[in-house]
Formats: sequence, structure tokens, C-alpha cells
Amino acid sequence: MVTAVLVVFGIAATYGAASLVTLEGKNAGFGFALRQLSGAAAGGILLMLASRLDYYRWRQLAWPLLFVVLVLLLIPLLPFTLAIAPPVNGARRWVDLGPINFQPSELARLIVVIWCAMLASKKGLQVREFKKGVLPFMLILGLVSLLILLEPNLSMATLVALLGGLVLFTSGAKIGHFVILTGLGMILVFHQIRDAQYRLSRLLTFMNPGDAVTDAGFQINQSLVGIGSGGLFGVGFGEGQQKLGYLPYAYSDFLFSTIGEEWGFIGIVTVVALFSLFCWLGFRIARTATDPFGQYLAVGLTATIGLTAFMHMAVSLGIMPTTGLTLPFMSYGRSSQVISLLGTGILINVGRLRGSPRAVGPRERRTEGAEGGKAGRRYAGSEKREAEPVRSNAKRRASGKK
Repeated sequence: MVTAVLVVFGIAATYGAASLVTLEGKNAGFGFALRQLSGAAAGGILLMLASRLDYYRWRQLAWPLLFVVLVLLLIPLLPFTLAIAPPVNGARRWVDLGPINFQPSELARLIVVIWCAMLASKKGLQVREFKKGVLPFMLILGLVSLLILLEPNLSMATLVALLGGLVLFTSGAKIGHFVILTGLGMILVFHQIRDAQYRLSRLLTFMNPGDAVTDAGFQINQSLVGIGSGGLFGVGFGEGQQKLGYLPYAYSDFLFSTIGEEWGFIGIVTVVALFSLFCWLGFRIARTATDPFGQYLAVGLTATIGLTAFMHMAVSLGIMPTTGLTLPFMSYGRSSQVISLLGTGILINVGRLRGSPRAVGPRERRTEGAEGGKAGRRYAGSEKREAEPVRSNAKRRASGKK
């Protein structure tokens, strides 16, 4: 229900944000809303299918899906694939296969969570070791993040690494390992920012918001102007002025600002409350899941939506540098919407199978049974050894009385 409200609200907000935008001399609002509606329909079908498919199937498909994602991420980077992966705004992030046009990095977010949950549940207590636990995660997450970074897309690469790290942390990895990895990650991110002038400008503008209001800080300042002008109830649906060329990508990267302008403080609070409720329900599913894979998967899927939404809203409010991440379920972009709805369907299935015998796979049941049997035998043996001195002491006391 929460997801449906967000999707419907998003279609309306997208139409309002693009209602006065023209592309090739035509009004884009209706076209954007229609495309968003088609994405919602496709994603809704996937959601229903995924909600009825045993989520343990995703564990079995984790490695093949990861391989597919790596191949898709390679396509935009190859020089001979310009026909199906042309550059858009200076970056090659899209794969155009005729009727299907999608962003592989959006799919990578979902598959990385599934793969990390599979590996973490498989390794068990080994995740506390660096060589056998943390290192395999680092290699795969590093490879996926590198391919996304080469598009270039630093914000998405960072998000994928964060999601994988969150699943690993949930599985019980040592905090000391995360401190070291976080430090290394910050150094790498700093070098990426320093080597790209537009990223450095965004960071400097974030640190000094009053500077360059007409240059690097233009988007952030216009976003804040839009939110501030909305007041309590907003200026009215479709009546926002920031979309008239003042705020670029008001229907995608800065949709939250448009909602603040047209729907006011009430609209902002509603969006925040809906995403908060989604996260609460998702983490409740994770807490009550009956097997480690289900727990880690639910945490990762919930964080995928919650963390992306938080970063989008933080950018619109000027408390984070500009990243370009969309608002899940709501911003214009069918790739993001379809993948978000698919992930929600998997999350629903984890919640639906709580307490079901199928929630634990055959291999895990055999492992747990074997470990339980060994533990029981060890406990019985120790109990027997402890009882023997007691019986011998009782015999000595009895013989002494005689």
C-alpha cells in the first residue's frame, strides 16, 4: 500500500514538474507521465511475480545474475557499442535495445544486494575474518563499483559499495575492518573528486553555499528557493516556477524540490513519512525473517530504497553535494522505478514466508541439523563426564558409612 501511494504520487508529481517543459516544441508533461505510468505497470507486474516467487530462488541465481550485470556494465564502456550505448550528457550509462532502454547500474544495485546476502549467509561466522570473509566482498564490490565509476557515475558507484558494506556489516563483520575500508574508500572518492573539475566545484559549493550562486551552486540554490517558496501548502499542482529553466531536471534529480514548491511543507512531510514507513516495515520483515539469507536480503532491499531516498532529499535540501540520484518510485526514470518495484516484490515475499519451512533451504537445514547434532553430542558427553565424579563420590560416602 505504501509503495502504491508513492508510485501514484510520483506520477502526479512528475507530470506537475514537467507540465511546462517543452521538448522539440511539444509539451513534455503528459509524455513524461505516460512513460512513468508504463514503467509503473511493468514494475507492478514484476512486483506481483516476485512477491509469489520463493525468495530462495534468488539465492540460487545470485552468481549468474552477477555475471549478467557485469556484462551489461561493460557494454557502455566498449568503443564499438556506441550504437546501443550512446553518450548522454557526457556519460555512457544507458543501453538502448530498441523497445528496451535501461540503465545497467540500476540493476546492479539490486543484484549486488542479492549476491552479498547470499555470500554472507553462506560464509556464516567467516565474515569476521578478513581473508575468507571481507576480501571476497571487496573484490566483487570493487569490480562492480569500478565499472559504474568508469561511466562515469561516482554517486551510484558509492551507493553500490555502501549497500554491499551494509549487508556485510549486518552479517556480523568486524567494525575494525569497516573503519579501515571506510578510510580507504574516502581516499579513493577524494581522488575521484579532485580529478574531475565539475565534482570539485560541487564539493566546494557545498562547503561554501553562498559562493558561485550563478555557477556551480546554481542548482542547489534554486532547489532551496523552490522549497522555500512553497510555504505550508505549496503554490499549487503544476504551478511551480522553478521548472521554467531555473532548476534543471526538476522532474528527476530534484523532484523533491518540486514537491516542496508545489505541495508545500505538507507534501514534504508526507513523502518523508511514507519513506520512513516503508523502511520501518522493511526492517521489521528483516528482524522477523527465519533464516540469515532472508534477514540480510530484507535489510539490503530496504536500505536500497531508504538510502537512495535519503540522499536525494539531502541533495535537494542542500545538506549533501549534488549527486544526481533519483527519488525511488517517484522521480522520472523507468529503469529506477522498475528495479525498485521488483526489489519491493522480493521484500514482500520475504515477509510472506516468515515462519514457513521453505524459508530455510535444504542445504541450510542439513547444516543446522548436523551442527545441532554435534553440539548435542558434545553437550551430552560433557554432562556424562561431569556426572561420573559425582557418582564415584557418592559410592565412597556410602562405603564409608558401612
